[in-house]
Amino acid sequence: MTIIDNEFTDLATPTGPMRTHLFRPAAPGKYPGILLYSEIFQVTGPIRRTAAFLAGHGFVVAVPEIYHEFEPAGKVLAYDQPGATRGNELKTTKELAAYDADARAVLAHLAQHPQCTGQLGTIGICIGGHLAFRAAMNPSVLAGVCFYATDLHKHGLGKGMKDDSLARASEIQGELLMIWGRQDPHIPLEGRVKVHAALGAAGLNFTWHEFNGAHAFLRDEGTRYDPELASLGLGLAVSLFRRKLGEGDLRAAPSGPTETKH
Repeated sequence: MTIIDNEFTDLATPTGPMRTHLFRPAAPGKYPGILLYSEIFQVTGPIRRTAAFLAGHGFVVAVPEIYHEFEPAGKVLAYDQPGATRGNELKTTKELAAYDADARAVLAHLAQHPQCTGQLGTIGICIGGHLAFRAAMNPSVLAGVCFYATDLHKHGLGKGMKDDSLARASEIQGELLMIWGRQDPHIPLEGRVKVHAALGAAGLNFTWHEFNGAHAFLRDEGTRYDPELASLGLGLAVSLFRRKLGEGDLRAAPSGPTETKH
């Protein structure tokens, strides 16, 4: 059993401090780092449990509050219509450049964290899947996992709803894992076909999975939750991260000079 510690820190960004929640193994040593992006509702109970799941498998997991410019630190939007309306409003109020600056801030924080090996990956759910895709454009990211990345096929992220995510796909150097639900009305068949074609044209190294699941099948609250698909999808994510980022629990290097003895 892996015991988890969690805390938060406020990272500096060009648009103000960003509350970022950190989940990590309590055991001493070094572990790969993962940037986890939430849904539009920010760091809810299901997101925290997903972060704890990943940390329990030997990763340092950082979860930023994606709307930190607009909501007070610690704000969680409810899984109801007012919460969805607010989250969708902010999704296209925030500047695209601000999303990218946030990603760089979290990745830099993970890279220098004393319990992180510096091997980095990204994962996200819904809008977070799209944000994880964009974060994977950073050359330090070795693997990215996108659960039903919304608006990727229709360039709908950020102010003006004219994102360049698919146009910049060739900048992604790491391996991608793309996971979709066939019964997800937000990403219909024609949208998934468009994304698949763009990734293939960009020559990316990616794996593609489509399951018979609804939007939000990963979320362990509500009627759309599918525990079997969630377990399978998260298992695929852990497998990719272990393969590309390496196993965790690497002991910290001793401080001070060392001498090789023969």
